[in-house]
Amino acid sequence: MMGFSAGEERWRERLGSLRDVVRQELVSRQLAAHLPPVPARVLDVGCGQGTQALRIAAQGHRVTALDASSDLLGLLKERVEPEMAIEVVHAPAERLGELFGPGSFDVVLCHGVLMYFDDPDPLLTAMAAVLAPGGVLSLLVRNGDALAMRPGMTGDWAAAREAFDADAYTNRLGVRARADRLDDLTRRLAVRGLGIRQWYGVRVLTDLAADDAPLPDDLDLLLECEERAGSSDPYRRVAPLIHVIAQPGIIVRPADSGDARR
Repeated sequence: MMGFSAGEERWRERLGSLRDVVRQELVSRQLAAHLPPVPARVLDVGCGQGTQALRIAAQGHRVTALDASSDLLGLLKERVEPEMAIEVVHAPAERLGELFGPGSFDVVLCHGVLMYFDDPDPLLTAMAAVLAPGGVLSLLVRNGDALAMRPGMTGDWAAAREAFDADAYTNRLGVRARADRLDDLTRRLAVRGLGIRQWYGVRVLTDLAADDAPLPDDLDLLLECEERAGSSDPYRRVAPLIHVIAQPGIIVRPADSGDARR
């Protein structure tokens, strides 16, 4: 596994920033349309500070939040309300297969985690195994088809030229990470009996915001624009992050999924 821990302190410092809020809010809105009825069994792999785990638990779902960072899990625990059904598990994602049995969860979340694995296949296999028949797998990954966008938009032409053919990059935490191309991820999921039901772009319009950018007064309007961009072509295809919703037994090619709006 690549080293998220090297950037963890910088990650914590940026919680609540514009880029963080846009990411979390968009993923939450996009996921809402695909969650099963309450109370579903939800596993959040690499839950971090628990933004999504807490939101989903507040809706009445039973959530297992797993992460290797005791500090980030500590932030989550501080925000757990008594009525929330959240089990916190301190363990690396690599132990997923030994910790949970087959078909244990109706929903599995893995947001911003695959990018830190040199080889994502073992984790994808483990998540497919713990997913119940008809369940939902939600993946948030770095968009390998758009790696040249960020350096290009900032005028770093040498980095942009290199990014066109790359599958790895140095992220804004200063950590070397891996990117997923949508067609390749589709194939990896298909091997495990999963098809992509829908996919979205995340942070299409605000990726270049400063790390410490505050929330604007017109945040609602900003989010409305981001939500529309992330659910329609051509905008979602150049998003820095893509949010994939996959389910067992579905055969859907990304090129055939069309407009993601509901």
